[in-house]
Amino acid sequence: MEIAGVRTDRLGLLLDQHDKARDMAEVRLLGLGDEEYLWEPVPGCWSIRRRDEAATPRAFGPGEWVLDLGVPDIPASEYAEIARQAASGMTVDKIADDWSVSVERVEEVLAHTGPPEPDEAPITTIAWRLGHLHFGFAGQWEWTFGARRQEPKLLVDFTPSAAEAVERFWAVMDRWRDSVAAMTEEQLDTVGFSQYPYGSDPDEPFISVLWGANLEFIHHMAEIALLRDLWRARFTAPK
Repeated sequence: MEIAGVRTDRLGLLLDQHDKARDMAEVRLLGLGDEEYLWEPVPGCWSIRRRDEAATPRAFGPGEWVLDLGVPDIPASEYAEIARQAASGMTVDKIADDWSVSVERVEEVLAHTGPPEPDEAPITTIAWRLGHLHFGFAGQWEWTFGARRQEPKLLVDFTPSAAEAVERFWAVMDRWRDSVAAMTEEQLDTVGFSQYPYGSDPDEPFISVLWGANLEFIHHMAEIALLRDLWRARFTAPK
């Protein structure tokens, strides 16, 4: 349905949300330089690094540069998601496999009562956040619209060049957007239309996967925008 030229159907609303977020993100990424892209504002950041300098146990990538990744766990911010998965009928074994953690860890989360302890998540660089988004959308496209064969962790050749990273990322996002825009209502409602292996995509109707992808794009781009603000202010902050 359209009202005054604006789509109000489910797909139209999500595409419009994506496009508005894209417009804002493009402005916020203008002029990103290599030093800022790789800036580590505090010790212990996750970033992209040369393979022989990787600082985390599961850093990955097909080329010389890899994306930091630590030991798998279930963050406190996802405890509600674990409860939702269990309530939907997923077994503890399946949830553990989904999150790459032990059955004991899932049982611990499900048994938790009261407010969870705050997560001690690492600070990540602009390079990491952009690489994380690139990897995620490239993998979801491959396992939704592509051949569904390629290992997602081998799809993105991470680069220390900010300009190159931004150009490659927008190419992936354009491909994703074009494919999503051509979907039918039946496809949007199909459980498992996406078979992306990292996450719950195979167990959800694609419309749920799609709003989740928008959320991922928006919140990581907001983080990148904040890091750019901090970079700009780093020499002007009071001592």
